[in-house]
Amino acid sequence: MKAVSDADVVKVIESGAEALFARQRDNGVFGDDPPASVLGTAGTVAALHAADPDGSADLVAAGTAWLRDNQLPDGGWGGVAGAPSEIVPTSIATAALAMTAPEASAEAIEAGRARITALGGVDTVTDRAVTLMCRQFLTMAGMTEEAGPLRRLPLEIVAVDRVRRRLVSFRTTPFVGLALMQADLLPASRLRRYTLARARPAALRLVRSVYDHEGKTGALSEDPWPAALVLLGLARSGEAPDIAEAITGWLRRAVRPDGAWDAVTNLDLTRTGYAATGLIAAGYAADPRLGPTRDFLHATRKTESFEILDVPPGGWSFSNQRGWPVTLESAEIVAALAGFPDAGTDPVLRGGAEWLIGRQDSRGSWSLWVRDTKLANDGPCPAITSQAITALHESGHADEHPAIVAAAEWLLSVPNPDGTFDNLWYRDHTSGTAVVVGALSRVGHAHHDVVRRAVRWLCDTQLPDGSWGPGDGTDGSVEETGWAVQGLLAAGGGTEVAGAVGRGVGWLVAAASPDHGWEPTRVCNYIRHYMHYANAVITQSVALKALGEYRAATARSAADVPGAVAR
Repeated sequence: MKAVSDADVVKVIESGAEALFARQRDNGVFGDDPPASVLGTAGTVAALHAADPDGSADLVAAGTAWLRDNQLPDGGWGGVAGAPSEIVPTSIATAALAMTAPEASAEAIEAGRARITALGGVDTVTDRAVTLMCRQFLTMAGMTEEAGPLRRLPLEIVAVDRVRRRLVSFRTTPFVGLALMQADLLPASRLRRYTLARARPAALRLVRSVYDHEGKTGALSEDPWPAALVLLGLARSGEAPDIAEAITGWLRRAVRPDGAWDAVTNLDLTRTGYAATGLIAAGYAADPRLGPTRDFLHATRKTESFEILDVPPGGWSFSNQRGWPVTLESAEIVAALAGFPDAGTDPVLRGGAEWLIGRQDSRGSWSLWVRDTKLANDGPCPAITSQAITALHESGHADEHPAIVAAAEWLLSVPNPDGTFDNLWYRDHTSGTAVVVGALSRVGHAHHDVVRRAVRWLCDTQLPDGSWGPGDGTDGSVEETGWAVQGLLAAGGGTEVAGAVGRGVGWLVAAASPDHGWEPTRVCNYIRHYMHYANAVITQSVALKALGEYRAATARSAADVPGAVAR
């Protein structure tokens, strides 16, 4: 690959930054066109058909038509439009068509059932909760052969908040929805009917708690899929008609012009946090266009506790001030605020960092929602833990701070056998490995054997064209290449690492469009291992941050400043 010049890097940073600023709204938020979701569409048409068959018949017809039109030639569906077929969306879409439009969809249903078999059936899904979800939809559609045995959800668990939070966590509302659906699907003993009767009011109180916290919008995390699951449960059980009506209204308003529904309708804080850190790293911290963005991040810090998951005020959600507070976005936003010129006197930054420290697990890690969770999709997560370390480091906390020390010790104890690290919310394993390498290197562990082994893995899995994919030979992506460059820049390590960085930077420069930045890849996890989607703002931001950090590192090196790349 031809060596990239400093002038080329500067030119691409400038054009990439302008492409990202073109996505900025007047209020400072960075927007995107989210992908149409097969899961969101299938769930919504099933829910509207059950809850509002007459009033929403037009939307159900349009949604089922969209599902048929977007069925792949192999008979399956991917998680979002254009993705290859996967077992989870194929199972849900096939069942939804059978429940809502069996005659018009007869050929699509037959092809879907064949594809479920060809994919190995729902038994291939290793996440037990997701397996049950597929089985339940197929059972409701009368496809018992494809569904297999359906187990009853222990709704009684909701009566003990501490246990429910640790075991069910952010899946609480869809868990309740699925459990309510089972009332007429599975027979129950006399004792079980008694315990369920006692548990149901507690379950409905949890749903109402979220409904009230979000301002009675019916959005339920502003994601059509979990909202649809709750609506299905309420419709089939006849419970909480006011909440059912609100969810129905929200889903009706959330429909896309093409008749489908999004994966998540509002990721304003996710996109804006990433955009800010990317632009700041690229040299735009003092750009007046980021002023409204900073104000937006200040204004959306949560001021109320989120009781359902026992989260105190002080962090951020992925959507807005009424959304569900999460450590991943909060860490990214703390890091962003730390890069603005007034960071030294910013009380919101200080408060956000203290909130982040308070959310650390007792083992030293961070999870997404619940401290010390036992739900694998919540945590503990090496990548989120690394983001928290970086946020605290950037906000001025010393490397010897107890939270950073505990987090580093935990990370150093949890590499995979091949030296990689997991990332619960982005495609494995380049993303997790790179962000862990970067975080540990920034706080004094660049020469630790665990870090060097991870660096070795990153160098070994770089593709011949200079890019990185997930590490299994799959084509490279902008996102994974950007993360790898950032991690290796922080770690340093001589000519081999420098060469890998240079090739990665050259690939990013060559991959940039003069007008539109970089092409996104489906690296974001919606359901880990089973459904992925792209986020164009994250793509641009990760690439800009990598190139900005590369430019800063080469400038320090040219000035012969110690620590040009590694601590």
